[in-house]
Amino acid sequence: MTQTQAQQAQTPASQAQAQQAQAQRVLVTGATGTVGRQVVAELLARGHAVRALTRDAAGAAFPAGVEVFQGDLTEPDSLIPALDGVTGLHLITFGGAFFAPLETGPRILELARAAGVRRVTVLHGGGPSLLEDAVRADDGVEWTVLMPVEFMGNALEWADGIAASGEVHEPFVSRLSAMVHEGDIGAVAAVALTEEGHGRQEYVLTGPELLSVGDKVAAIAAARGREIALVELTEEQAVARWRAEGHPEDVIGFLVEAYGNTPEVGRTVVDTVERVTGRPARRFAHWATAHADAFEATAPVTTA
Repeated sequence: MTQTQAQQAQTPASQAQAQQAQAQRVLVTGATGTVGRQVVAELLARGHAVRALTRDAAGAAFPAGVEVFQGDLTEPDSLIPALDGVTGLHLITFGGAFFAPLETGPRILELARAAGVRRVTVLHGGGPSLLEDAVRADDGVEWTVLMPVEFMGNALEWADGIAASGEVHEPFVSRLSAMVHEGDIGAVAAVALTEEGHGRQEYVLTGPELLSVGDKVAAIAAARGREIALVELTEEQAVARWRAEGHPEDVIGFLVEAYGNTPEVGRTVVDTVERVTGRPARRFAHWATAHADAFEATAPVTTA
């Protein structure tokens, strides 16, 4: 009997056993976050066993089949039970109740190696990170750094204004963004955590198109079936609004620079999502249709 014939002769039970043998167990930290939830969902869809780490296990809600462990990245030894039997580990760079930059990377990686973790992904936080530095310097695991540009979910910041008045008030409306769907970030992470060939890689993740603020507003308007007015703010008006909202001056400075002079990486489309996952990155119109209810007055805003 040839190998092909043997494969065709497998019973459903033996095929299920073969698939189970290929399944891996992955621990997802930051699992209640916008991206973390997508990593969990993608791993489940691919047939892998998933553990979710959260600081509040009793209050977290995850799909059936997810093992929930309580732990805190600021206290690395709290991860020991969750790491047992894990082959992949997804990390974020902030932790604790106040999301401070993590300084515990070396200990986390020491524990991961001791537990037999083979692959690690880390979600880039937008700037220098001691945890990311520790991951990049580690020769004991196959690491992948995920570097997404603007999240499509950031458009939810407009939800209240659209629901209340049908308007979006923004500065620098001609700025361009290659914004990425959070589900595509999760898909790339799932592949990197469970398949060969992604070790020591830095993946910039974008959507498939460049969009201005007007393009985004138009897509949301089409999805909800009603017009939305775009009102352009001057830089001074935007700064005044951000101050009134309580943003610190360093955050305001960052927003002015990011919106007024978007870095090239944020406005350049790359094909990483398709190369890694085998399917095209999702367009913003897809996201807007899925979230159209969030822009209605009677609907709660979600980040799913």
